[in-house]
Amino acid sequence: MTMTEIVNLSISQTAASELSRQASFGGSPGEMFIDLIKDDIGTEGWMHIKLKPGTCSGSPISRTEGITLYADTKKFSLLKDLKLDYYSDLSGGGFLISTPKNAKRCACGSGFKLL
Repeated sequence: MTMTEIVNLSISQTAASELSRQASFGGSPGEMFIDLIKDDIGTEGWMHIKLKPGTCSGSPISRTEGITLYADTKKFSLLKDLKLDYYSDLSGGGFLISTPKNAKRCACGSGFKLL
């Protein structure tokens, strides 16, 4: 994996708005970091997204609507060509990520398991 590899992770407008809000609230306006965390429960191989303000020493993978999303270069291949979205309703909200090829989507929508 090279630093120049294009990840092409797309961000929906609603996700960009929420990322921007969280980045500003977290003290890093315009900068958010996305990570894939392995599930500690069980050994089934599920991975879930975790977002936090700042760059966290990551490299940029997407920029839209004034927000730059960073990730660890080791995760680029897992995030390649995916889409980040955000939903909200009366009970709250959350980020959703599309499912990569050869993977199974988690029921919560914020994770997947490679097959």
